Amino acid sequence: MTRSLYEIHVNDILGNDIAMERYRGKVLLVVNVASRCGFTPQYEGLQALYQRYADRGLEVLGFPCNQFGAQEPGSEPEIQEFCSTSFGVRFPLFAKIDVNGSAAHPLYQFLKSEQTGLLGIEAIKWNFTKFLVDREGNVVGRYAPTTTPEALIKDIEKLL
Repeated sequence: MTRSLYEIHVNDILGNDIAMERYRGKVLLVVNVASRCGFTPQYEGLQALYQRYADRGLEVLGFPCNQFGAQEPGSEPEIQEFCSTSFGVRFPLFAKIDVNGSAAHPLYQFLKSEQTGLLGIEAIKWNFTKFLVDREGNVVGRYAPTTTPEALIKDIEKLL
């Protein structure tokens, strides 16, 4: 099991290998996203948070996932185009991953082990589950899909 967020590598939406080490010293909001979900309009709020706080050290990281109702069926280029044209997304997007099950990405294995959900359950329940990570790489919050990006402002500001 991974002991540190910064040991993990991910692929960005263009397929480039990215070391999470790149984000050391930043506050992270990590979100599993989908283009055809009832919560998809949250992209707008996530982009607003990114615009508002990026210069203070916030990174919003979007990880497309097709595990919930097949609501992210597109390819990475299709996802990138949709997010850019529909919601003006400029925060980093990554390659599609699994967040649950035996093929769950190591990043999500780490996040879920650090912050369990309701009743101590690790599994992600749906798209737009959010994890808040402090500047030292500690997972300090886990938020349900129904929690809007705007509702996270106080928690984010405490960490900035």
